[in-house]
Amino acid sequence: MRELDEIAAEPTFWDSPDTAQQLMQERNQISSTLDACDSPARKLDDLQALIEMAEEEGAQDFEEEIARELETVGEALDELEFQRMLSGEHDSSSAIMTINAGAGGREAQDWADMLLRMYLRWCERNGMRVELADSLEGEEGGIKSATIMVYGEYAYGLLRAEIGIHRLVRISPFDGQSRRHTSFASVFVYPQLDADIEVEISDSDLRVDTYRASGAGGQHVNKTSSAVRMTHLPTGVVVQCQNERSQHKNRAMAMKILAARLKDLEREKLDAERDVLEKTKMRIDFGSQIRSYVLAPYRLVKDHRTGFEMGNADAVLDGDLQGFIRSYLMAAGGKDSESVDPRSL
Repeated sequence: MRELDEIAAEPTFWDSPDTAQQLMQERNQISSTLDACDSPARKLDDLQALIEMAEEEGAQDFEEEIARELETVGEALDELEFQRMLSGEHDSSSAIMTINAGAGGREAQDWADMLLRMYLRWCERNGMRVELADSLEGEEGGIKSATIMVYGEYAYGLLRAEIGIHRLVRISPFDGQSRRHTSFASVFVYPQLDADIEVEISDSDLRVDTYRASGAGGQHVNKTSSAVRMTHLPTGVVVQCQNERSQHKNRAMAMKILAARLKDLEREKLDAERDVLEKTKMRIDFGSQIRSYVLAPYRLVKDHRTGFEMGNADAVLDGDLQGFIRSYLMAAGGKDSESVDPRSL
């Protein structure tokens, strides 16, 4: 901590803004962790003094205050335990999230669009900054897929709890007979790589295609070949970006996403040596879901890995996900939490 403070005090510290910002973020994380560790100890010292005072004076008036302080200490320790679950190698990183509609056409595409809104609201609630990297709209509304960049402390550590298949049960607004429909969409999350993490990508291993962006965006976006599709030939990984105005910016963002995807593939190979079931991609259909969102005939959202559930489905779809994320991380507590497949709990 002292070493970081000394570096930050140097006159040339802000000559490299990206590096300076990264170091400041690291400093803030360390400071926050130290404060969180010291707080329960200070409260226990105050509580000990309060108990001694009560014993000396023989007063029962302190009982309620002591009980309140004990509860506060307990809550602080619970929060420390929760933070311990965010100690994976990349947990503190920003995140890349992709959402894909399952089979079912308009129904599934509308559900994927609802999920996108849910995560955008969660990011807003938690002070995370979001950029839409790519989206593919459905022919009749909704989205077939979307990729968002989520910037914030522990974005990846928190959002990795969302990896898997999400199932929606509702009375379809598109069915004239008001029948109940079941839809599926998949969510995958990758950490954004820090500047000091290198993934070698040879130009000879890349095929880069440019095309005209689709959807809203103005004349410049739609009339020039600014959109970029990047294919990594050795692995077959394909990424694309069309939401920036210039081809240069779209190419840079596509390369960033590709690097994260390749790093994730590398981790998958290592994880497979320990557990062949980890990181297995599941089909986007019945039986593989990690969470169900039931809007009819009753309203309930239930996580099938942990058993955590909420009856206020509207609040969940408006971004109230902290209970689900927290229960997953606590359930993964005894394991190497970053390598645990969130769908396997």
